[in-house]
Amino acid sequence: MASRLVPKVNSKQGESQCKEKHVVLLSPVGKLRISGCETGLHEIKLPKISVLPSGSNVLWSSEQITCMAVEMMSQIRDWLRRAESSAACEVCEGAEEMTEPLKQCTAWLHAYFCEPARTASLPVPAFHHPLLRRDSFTRQVLWTLLRDVKFGEAISYKQLADLAGNSRAARAVGGAMRSNPIPIIIPCHRVICSSGQSGNYGGGNLMKEWLLSHEKLQKEKLAY
Repeated sequence: MASRLVPKVNSKQGESQCKEKHVVLLSPVGKLRISGCETGLHEIKLPKISVLPSGSNVLWSSEQITCMAVEMMSQIRDWLRRAESSAACEVCEGAEEMTEPLKQCTAWLHAYFCEPARTASLPVPAFHHPLLRRDSFTRQVLWTLLRDVKFGEAISYKQLADLAGNSRAARAVGGAMRSNPIPIIIPCHRVICSSGQSGNYGGGNLMKEWLLSHEKLQKEKLAY
């Protein structure tokens, strides 16, 4: 299910001439704000979605936690039904000034949400972000994740550290996930805790659960 074409990471040569463009893609998980230039993709910013209180020190009872988990899964199912009933996933801002990498990005994301099987034949846009140019463990982790963890799969932080060449760097893998400038395309939502819990996510735990559920459902459909 993963794209066959590995994206390029274009250098920032002539960075002062880089003219950043912005588009907003309306998706089943909300508005995705995407930036890029003629050279490549800069960033995908996720909306923050959460059903749990943030910054709270309240100790929840097991009954309350169970109720919240049930409510979360109910919302995920509602979102999945909405995505199934509507193929709407379209650019709602910035369509008139899209660069080629932005066009490739929005086409790939549209396929991801609406026709996942097509992502295998679509090019992944070139990346144009400093983090993905520097020779670092973070870059190695993100590249390994993009290359090796396929649609509908999940991997633990420790397993990804092993794949990236440092079995003791599970904590550093978590840092790499938080730094990921291209979420969904570089699928940090597929990295979960060894316990099976989904773990943290930039768009909130609910979005991470939705993305994992979406992939699982679509993979099961394609298996029939």
